[in-house]
Amino acid sequence: MKPRTNFQLARIFGIRVGVGFSWFVVLFIFIIFITPIFHNQLGGSRTTAYLVAVASVLSFFASLVLHELGHALVARRRGLQVAGIDLWALGGMTRTEEAKEPGTEFRVAVAGPLVTLLVIVACIVAGRVLTDSKTFFELAVAEEGTRATPVLVWLSWLATINVLVLVFNLVPAFPLDGGRIAHAAIWWRTGDRNRATHATGRAGQGFALLLGAAGLWWLATGAGSAGLACILLAYFLYQAAGAAVVQGLLARRTQSITVADIMDRQPVTIPASATLLDAHEDFFVRYRWPWFAVVDPARHFLGVVAAARVDAEISAGRPALPVIDVLEEDMHVRIDEAEPLESLLGSEGLGRLGAMVAVDRDGVLQGVVTLAEVRKALRVAT
Repeated sequence: MKPRTNFQLARIFGIRVGVGFSWFVVLFIFIIFITPIFHNQLGGSRTTAYLVAVASVLSFFASLVLHELGHALVARRRGLQVAGIDLWALGGMTRTEEAKEPGTEFRVAVAGPLVTLLVIVACIVAGRVLTDSKTFFELAVAEEGTRATPVLVWLSWLATINVLVLVFNLVPAFPLDGGRIAHAAIWWRTGDRNRATHATGRAGQGFALLLGAAGLWWLATGAGSAGLACILLAYFLYQAAGAAVVQGLLARRTQSITVADIMDRQPVTIPASATLLDAHEDFFVRYRWPWFAVVDPARHFLGVVAAARVDAEISAGRPALPVIDVLEEDMHVRIDEAEPLESLLGSEGLGRLGAMVAVDRDGVLQGVVTLAEVRKALRVAT
């Protein structure tokens, strides 16, 4: 099992929220950057400005979590598996199962921007209750010498940055939410998911190039921090959009291949009644695999048990526990055997565990498809 690249920050409504090291770096830089700006507006001690900056930045990242929760909760309501939410240097990402039809994709994609809009409205309403002396958003970009209370500076800044995020995120280019909304629309209009993926991926690449050019222009005119941020963001957007273009092309060539066509039909599994000691001696020591699928007597797939968890429980003096009591959470490795090969390309289990467990419509385990088998099928197709 691959180690996590981030660690758990919280669990909200049962959904794991993880953060990577880059998130803390950006958090620190953000606070240092805006503290002098807030000091100019607030006057008084720098401590007050620093505390408002910390509150503002943490509130902004909280609003990003709310945005991603909007995606995640709608996805779960529509029957999609949600692997979790990841915060990183330049935003957040909700890891969900791919939608099976455009209506579901549209609802999941639009949920995040709607939550951001609600955050903006809440900030504006609160700000207007507290002041009517000047336009609310002017407080966030006020010239030096302008004075405001800490609460107003915090609300105006939070509203303004969320407006910028909302506008940027609605650009119809992959992987932004606007691109996903456009993807759903093209998919619905043409009936061709791969065509929609290719089109929004190309749009994403074009937008990334424009953003990168803007960053270079800002660098040339002396706006170094803004220019570097744009170039960095453009790089990540271009990479993600390029992956979508490739996925669209591959999906067209592999659309007739299903999971059942490439899976191993005789995988080694652990019965649910086995103890941890049995699992350790009969499976993990023998095969040296990092995880196994667990099944009931009728071979219904129940979940995944990992070597690290088994070793930890045995070391803690619980070797007689049944494996069903230590199944791993947040490991969505189940896939229907009738699904096309395309559905495996961005799957959570294939990326993290190197394999997916294929089941039939009754949940009975039919086989396991590994990353090596997927790569072999793609090589043949290309």
